[in-house]
Amino acid sequence: MVVVTGIGAVSPLGNSFYTSWEASKSGVSGIGPITRFDTSEIRWKVAGELKGFDATKYLSQKEIHRLDPFVHYAVAAAIMAAEDAGLVSRHSLLDSSGVIIGSSRGGITTIEKELQKKYSAVSGQSTTHGHSAQISAYLMPATTTSMASSYVAQKLGIKGHCLGISNACASGTNAIGEAFRLIKSGYQGPVFCGGTEAPLCRICVEGYGVTGALSKVNDPSASKPFDRMRDGFVLSEGACILILEEYKHALERGAKMYGEIVGYGNTTDAFHQTMPDPNGEAHAIKMALKEASLKPDDIDYINAHGTSTPRGDKAETKAIKLSFGKMAYHIPVSSVKSMTGHMLAASGALEAAFTLMSMNEGIIPPTINLKEFDPECDLDFVTQTRKAEIEAAISQSFGFGGVNAVLVFKRKIGRV
Repeated sequence: MVVVTGIGAVSPLGNSFYTSWEASKSGVSGIGPITRFDTSEIRWKVAGELKGFDATKYLSQKEIHRLDPFVHYAVAAAIMAAEDAGLVSRHSLLDSSGVIIGSSRGGITTIEKELQKKYSAVSGQSTTHGHSAQISAYLMPATTTSMASSYVAQKLGIKGHCLGISNACASGTNAIGEAFRLIKSGYQGPVFCGGTEAPLCRICVEGYGVTGALSKVNDPSASKPFDRMRDGFVLSEGACILILEEYKHALERGAKMYGEIVGYGNTTDAFHQTMPDPNGEAHAIKMALKEASLKPDDIDYINAHGTSTPRGDKAETKAIKLSFGKMAYHIPVSSVKSMTGHMLAASGALEAAFTLMSMNEGIIPPTINLKEFDPECDLDFVTQTRKAEIEAAISQSFGFGGVNAVLVFKRKIGRV
């Protein structure tokens, strides 16, 4: 059995996991005006930014300068997860631990920054001692997707399994699922896993914007999953790291346990570069349920991908119906992206963590901004914080390229 023993996060809702969770229960929006760059020339002007995040709590000034923010966020979340799990002083356990962290965009903020520096110098707008600006020697190591995993390992003294995953918006959920598989295969662990993202730069916002994926609403209500007036997602940043362990190992060291992971579905649609396929998503859901040995009526809650895109939300609703049949209408569903925006790889990990908290506290966070239901999105979408007995739940993530990742959790270890 694989259990979750630690969680750490930084998100638009707060600079710790519990701050973020408390904000989500209260229906707080973390979306606001973009402050990282000048948006006067583009039409997309809101995002889910971290607020008051202080990287110096976790990294030296030299490290901060040499690493992209997506690594800063991963390190912060991992250190907080280690503290939460009681592993900070357990050097022998950390030495044999593993790390699997996903990111969709890696160090794109630093790449943009270096290109701006280089080409402004070439155009004569800026020079350094009369010479063209040179690209930083740290550009390549600072921005590679695997650096989040590698640097977390370096900071915590982890010398075991290490893997970086880039699987679009499913990356964080995939990282948790692959860690689950790793421990099931006999790896001792613990394994640090999750997602991290720092995509709030002009190239990313404009790049997603011109595809038609971003909302054109420039206020905190822009993210409205399953609403009839939804018009796209809101780009956000952050990180969430979970610590997974084998049950007996966690029990022996007296670790607290948030819950058990019992199923993981990982599929691809083989359909389209950007358009989702409900059949492929349903395949992943059914695969995860099968591994968990659970039936549709065993599931008490679904933490939806729910990005607020017209096609995505409709496809996800259909996938839930294909997976659960008539039971689909009786399972509460909510999307925290209505509050956080879309943190890409980090969203799946944070949503998995929130799902565990929903089971532990019997609280379902709301889908805010959902005022007028889309007739094609007609499930039991939770719009107000709701109390519920949750023994088993699903968290699901879907991404560009038709990649689908689904996790199944149980509250009571070893049984439903």
